[in-house]
Amino acid sequence: MPSNVAPAPGTGTSSAAGAEATVPAEAVTPLIRGIAVLRRLTDADGVSSLSGLERSTGLARSTVDRITATLARRGYVRLDGRDAVLAPRLMELGNAYLAALRLPRLLDAHADALADELDESVSLAVGDQDGIRFIHQATRRRAMSLSFRIGDLLPAERTAPGPLFATEWGDREWARWHERRAADPEDRGFPAVPARSRPIEYGEDDRNDEKDRIGAHRTNRANRTNGKDLTVAQDPTVGKDPTVGKDLTVGKSLAADRPEEEPGAERSARRLPTLGEDFEQRTAEAREAGWALDDQLIEPGLVALSMPVREAGRIACVVSVVSHTSRHTAADLRDTLLPRLREAVAAMERELREAQHAESATPTPRATAAPSGLAVWTGASKQELGREFIESLARGLTVITAFGEGRAELNLTEVAQATGLARATARRALITLEHLGYVTAHDRVFRLTPRVLGLGFPPLSRTSLAEIAAPHLTELSQRLHDSVSLAVLTGDEIQYTGRVSTSRVMSVHITIGTRLPAYPTALGRVMLADLPEPPLTELLPLTPRTITDPARLTAVLDRVREEGYALVDEELEVGLRSVAVPVRERGGRVVAAVNVAMHSSRRTPEECVAEVLPELRAAVGRIEEDLWVAGRFRRVPRT
Repeated sequence: MPSNVAPAPGTGTSSAAGAEATVPAEAVTPLIRGIAVLRRLTDADGVSSLSGLERSTGLARSTVDRITATLARRGYVRLDGRDAVLAPRLMELGNAYLAALRLPRLLDAHADALADELDESVSLAVGDQDGIRFIHQATRRRAMSLSFRIGDLLPAERTAPGPLFATEWGDREWARWHERRAADPEDRGFPAVPARSRPIEYGEDDRNDEKDRIGAHRTNRANRTNGKDLTVAQDPTVGKDPTVGKDLTVGKSLAADRPEEEPGAERSARRLPTLGEDFEQRTAEAREAGWALDDQLIEPGLVALSMPVREAGRIACVVSVVSHTSRHTAADLRDTLLPRLREAVAAMERELREAQHAESATPTPRATAAPSGLAVWTGASKQELGREFIESLARGLTVITAFGEGRAELNLTEVAQATGLARATARRALITLEHLGYVTAHDRVFRLTPRVLGLGFPPLSRTSLAEIAAPHLTELSQRLHDSVSLAVLTGDEIQYTGRVSTSRVMSVHITIGTRLPAYPTALGRVMLADLPEPPLTELLPLTPRTITDPARLTAVLDRVREEGYALVDEELEVGLRSVAVPVRERGGRVVAAVNVAMHSSRRTPEECVAEVLPELRAAVGRIEEDLWVAGRFRRVPRT
């Protein structure tokens, strides 16, 4: 079996050969290969040539072609010439995990409020074996801003949340961590972070605090008693008596065998430890302190303060405040923000307790998803694509979507019912997903793991509305042979954020970023119609046909709201005719609009309604489907 079937990054590359040798006999090979392609596309930031996928997966080109054709049919990738591009609908896999987890629904608002109050980035993370994954990011827009994405996998030892999660590790987890560190000395299995060959630098905090820290270290050594060593797992390179205390900067710990010279003496002669070497000691300190710091472990300048959010005595997730050294040192971040972070964590834990109490007070039968119609869809896909369609791959990925809110734990029968698959087929898919680490099984009950977020979620989690709409605008323009645009409302103006023009002698030429008054445009009217009090001031006559009477324009907007579209005929410019439809988010609020614009000689108004409007509505429907998937657990930027 090719190398692409090895476990996902973060599990230790040295175990790959063993994993291949122990693939369960009932595992679905096409599902293993399809997931490998999705992982490679994710690592490539969402786009790769088909030949690049062939090289990176070790699969035959014909196999890559069949896999990408199947994924495209499912809506998970888009084939653009010789490239495969991840599509927003793939996020439904990660959404299934996030919905089953419950934490984003309950805690995202708390994280967003904390970020607004502190004017710093705030993230929520969960543990994923010997790494961590982000499940929410509330970032600040600055020249120096956080670039991590929802679903990104980071090595636990180079983060602030990592030591907190490691406080709950046992011997097995520590052994896996040591194995991975030895097998991947540069952290190449974690594409989201720089290589760890950079040694730990002594920062300003070290220069200021090292004398106190050495004193604390000596005191700790003198007072240590047998049986009270805090080190979780022994390692000859890690100190056995960590210094913990109120004034200790976690993450810059001293090893027990470090010479007890005075601060600054022979520092240049000492070996600087590589990133993560002090992880076991940081874990011991985090257990004692109840919080942890990242002092530039990921990259220079990045500092973070983290605390665990517990549910039923276990760590449910970790909340972090992330900043830059231009704003806070690590010690300053701790001293300034730790009290407020404790308050936020207490509120989050209270939210979880209340939710648990409400669920216990009104128990409901475990929900199952509605039948997916998979059999009909796969049959039609097989008829259309023939042998290019891999039915077992499509079925296996559908199993992931059986989980969700109210369906965090499912047995085999429930998975089969939710997907419409035969029990034997569902069982083989679950065996395969468990082998790859995407589900866990306990007492015949299955749960999704955070690793599901590694299937396309990181690159797609930063997708804007304009990027979501772009392929649909292109397809619509090619179908109608007219210019198509996407715009958003900014005050009493529209701003173009997406545009596909035709190459006619007479065509509508508008560039992205152009602003126009909203009232005389079809784009503007469908968005104004959604407002309770649309701004209708300064209605200037741009052409003889421009509506400038507020009462008359209000009546027009009422009709637009009722009919769901706007047709504007030569009110912005003589000879220009356009029809527009609103784009709505999941809650029904209008967030943008799409129009088709043409010269008035191309079609009559009646022909626009009869010929263009149905195609326009269908295209906007596809944009909304992608937007609703992409925006379920994050805010999709409009531009």
